[in-house]
Amino acid sequence: MAVSYIALGANLPGRFPSPAAAVEAAIGALQGLGITLLSRSSLYRSTAWPDPSDPEFVNAVISVMTDLDASALLERLHALEAEFGRERRKPNAPRPLDLDIVDHAGRVSAPGETPILPHPRMADRAFVLLPLAEIAPSWRHPATGMAIADLVRALPDPQGATLL
Repeated sequence: MAVSYIALGANLPGRFPSPAAAVEAAIGALQGLGITLLSRSSLYRSTAWPDPSDPEFVNAVISVMTDLDASALLERLHALEAEFGRERRKPNAPRPLDLDIVDHAGRVSAPGETPILPHPRMADRAFVLLPLAEIAPSWRHPATGMAIADLVRALPDPQGATLL
């Protein structure tokens, strides 16, 4: 069994009344996929990137326990995204659900290995670091060893990430 951290985000309602409802539904749906929820953050709101004129995102981070390896976990996350209506036509486009593995059992991927772990851009994203710090205040970046509090302090700005 491995502890993993998964970042969730949505900025389109899809089949749900709001992005927040989609994130909540995704947290529930993940528990039926060989994934046991350990903890969850509050919901956060963040400015869309790279186009801040797109709808704001609702974000959260969860910690889970799973027997799945990182590749199998990512496959299940992508399948759930598709079930929620995500289409991968254009990078960073608005979407009804985005699921990313932030950390899987502290594993650091070898060059060229997929999925890339820990998530390669997590240290630059307030909408990942703030909810992660809420549920795992003693977490350290598996590749750099930096404490979550230091990563949060190193953010250039909060990127519009606030509690919902």
